[in-house]
Amino acid sequence: MSNEGLNSRMPAYKKTFASGEIQKTYQGLVGVVQNLRTDFSKIFENEYTVANVLHGYIDFTYFYLQNDYLKKRKLKFAIVLNHQQAHFEFWLLGQTKEVQISYWNKLKGFRWVNSEEMPKFSIFEFVLLPAPDFDNFKNLSKSIHGAFGLASKEILNTLKAYK
Repeated sequence: MSNEGLNSRMPAYKKTFASGEIQKTYQGLVGVVQNLRTDFSKIFENEYTVANVLHGYIDFTYFYLQNDYLKKRKLKFAIVLNHQQAHFEFWLLGQTKEVQISYWNKLKGFRWVNSEEMPKFSIFEFVLLPAPDFDNFKNLSKSIHGAFGLASKEILNTLKAYK
């Protein structure tokens, strides 16, 4: 990336940040994910270890969930807020790219796995909650917990069936 190209984008960048709306919205969304993480750690405390919320770039905010079964196989689940799409996704991740490729090849035939192309950061990813109501956290949280509970059971059963 040349400095000239970056410099030419600075006026639009400054304008975007000038009102403060981007910062407030981003902080609010990260807060939603942090509250979800807290709920997950309580609701699923006997099933999963729930990691801290991770965010660095403005594209995704997420947290990992892992149990002994997943850990032994170098896998993790992730609840991901996709900022560009403004929805929640469920990802299955591998500890290394090799682990991800191996599991993607094993699971290609399943409905939640894109058999044409492996995602950049995961084995698979699918929309968990397509149109979240960010103003009603109680319903948002309940919807995500329910969808995660069903999907995680199905995925774990599939993983156990296809060693």
